[in-house]
Amino acid sequence: MAVAAHIKETMANASFIRKMFELGAQLKKQHGENNVCDFTLGNPDLEPPALFQKTLVDIVNQKIPLKHGYMANAGFVETRQSVAAFVSSEQGVAFGENNIIMTCGAGGGLNVALKAILNPGDTVLVNVPYFVEYNFYIRNHGGEMVLVKTNDDFDLDIPALEKAIDRRTAAVLINSPNNPTGTVYPENTIRELGRMLERKSAETGRAVYLISDEPYRKIVYDGLTVPPLFSNYKNSIVVNSYSKDLSIPGERLGYIAVHPQADDVRNLLDGMILCNRILGYVNAPALMQRVAARTQGLSVDVDLYKRRRDLLCGNLRNMGYDFVTPGGTFYLFPKAPGGNDVEFVNVLREKLVLVVPGTGFGAPGYFRIVFCVPEEIILRSLPGFEYAINRYRQK
Repeated sequence: MAVAAHIKETMANASFIRKMFELGAQLKKQHGENNVCDFTLGNPDLEPPALFQKTLVDIVNQKIPLKHGYMANAGFVETRQSVAAFVSSEQGVAFGENNIIMTCGAGGGLNVALKAILNPGDTVLVNVPYFVEYNFYIRNHGGEMVLVKTNDDFDLDIPALEKAIDRRTAAVLINSPNNPTGTVYPENTIRELGRMLERKSAETGRAVYLISDEPYRKIVYDGLTVPPLFSNYKNSIVVNSYSKDLSIPGERLGYIAVHPQADDVRNLLDGMILCNRILGYVNAPALMQRVAARTQGLSVDVDLYKRRRDLLCGNLRNMGYDFVTPGGTFYLFPKAPGGNDVEFVNVLREKLVLVVPGTGFGAPGYFRIVFCVPEEIILRSLPGFEYAINRYRQK
């Protein structure tokens, strides 16, 4: 057998997002790029901020010894110092560069963190709906994903999480702002979650880590902010990337931040640094680290995404679609008219409108629309959305 059995199984269960994206490529060849409204892949279309571009050019033109060379596996000291200062202000807890590990995006960071903490058979609690890659990341390192429902508004169901924790639980993995729902978990939810995890950790005799995947942290609307983990729970790990807020997903730059008072914190960090190397990342991209050291806090113009959100939500609400308005990200997660998300997505496809069924996120009966696309694509798609919902009104 050329391919391992578990990889064959994974291939068979591959992401709905990628399947729909590949279908979109086929339809664009068949019908023409401008005739297909593709809302499948969260690939930000805004240009990176001007300061990022200028800083990148400046660094490329500077003579810096070993500019593109290896460095310590955790990353350049100056980059980690810059990240630590910024994240300390976000989290309300002071710490230094030794609590930061630069990674190959948030995906790389999550794999590093999970490999460092998971023993075979350990479980990681994940809330539904969830980012489709989490199950693969957890299984990469011998863990098992346990799915936990959320409330009707997609906020965390703390009693349900508490009930799911046992002695096998290594971590709770949350994602705020959330992909695919756009939900930003409020401060009181995070506070309650921290208290519950302290209680359950004492009860089981094992520290349950709270891992927060935050690549959309700066993409929030309506005056919302993403509450800090560190000031609410000490066994916290924040994983972030610059992919979405700087619009540089292909550059693969992110970081892990570990609470300075986490249990066995030095061994935890040393273990993650080791995993950064032995997973084959070795270190995060050198050039991007040098840029990040000088551009902390920078972001694309989020108002442009908000304008698209409002355009999409206003029109779909007028048509009769049912959804929770996203507080962040560039995703909308409506209920599928008729209840069958895969069937409804296929109806939209008849009008060359491509979205992703909620089944791919563990939430059948919903579908995800990406709105990091030009406004003209949103406007061009509206007749298709109206056609699809009207088909179900006639049933």
